[in-house]
Amino acid sequence: MNIAILGGTGFIGTQLVQTLALANHHITLLSRNPASAQNPRIPSVEARLWDPAGNLSQVLEGTDAVINLAGESIGSNRWSKPQKERILSSRVSTTQAIVRAIGHTRRKPTVLLNASGVGYYGHVASGDVTEDSPRGNDFLSGVCARWEEEARSAEQFGVRVVLLRSGLVLAKNGGSLLKLMLPFRLFAGGPLGSGQQWFPWIHLEDEVGAIVFCLMHPEVSGPANLVAPHSVTMSQFCTSLGKAMGRPSWLRVPSVVLKVAIGEMAEGLVLVGQKAIPKKLAANGFDFKYQDVDTALGAILS
Repeated sequence: MNIAILGGTGFIGTQLVQTLALANHHITLLSRNPASAQNPRIPSVEARLWDPAGNLSQVLEGTDAVINLAGESIGSNRWSKPQKERILSSRVSTTQAIVRAIGHTRRKPTVLLNASGVGYYGHVASGDVTEDSPRGNDFLSGVCARWEEEARSAEQFGVRVVLLRSGLVLAKNGGSLLKLMLPFRLFAGGPLGSGQQWFPWIHLEDEVGAIVFCLMHPEVSGPANLVAPHSVTMSQFCTSLGKAMGRPSWLRVPSVVLKVAIGEMAEGLVLVGQKAIPKKLAANGFDFKYQDVDTALGAILS
């Protein structure tokens, strides 16, 4: 397949590009800095300049699929008003540009895979959360809803759209796990907030595997929860992390401390959660390599 990818140099995108290239797909990697994105060891990956104001339709002409993982990091800075605007606009404007370009192509891609997150559902204290569950009413819920709305507008061109609602992606060399591990290394690890909030997670290998699965299976469309099938609470996750690291999980960080330290981001990212279930992936036969958190963390930290 000829596949165009935006956000392909990030934590998830890098692994996804390598996986698709090894499967002999041709990748057009759209980047603001194509010289640094080009990897001479992977000749099937062609880095091209990402210019939202340019003629993106020429780049997408003849591609079989588009994968959009681009967007400002939600956890790198405090959620000031300007930062919240960057988080929203980076997602919405990029997706708008992609859909507009698709509309101007003569031979259109058959599928658009667009990133999103389980933050779409907001805080759900109890009960399973599937792709049929309603959206929440907080900041991240609104961002995901707007993002997905823009992506779904590609359906008017006959393009299959898959909305990748990912949980927290676990891996050894990137993502949020490194930050969560730091206090455990100092023998000061423990749950954040009450510890009873749900912690939807997925191993990086399964995240990439699920994206490829959605790409290759035309029966999958609309929202898809990319989360492991066995959910845990924050307290259970920290117990498992401490066990994998050979450290105790004993020092709970009170909610008020987190709110003072990182502001609104505490409520949006770590003090809330939902028991997200991968209903659509399971129904279509996706086989998770890491179904429980102990196995996943053991593999990552071994």
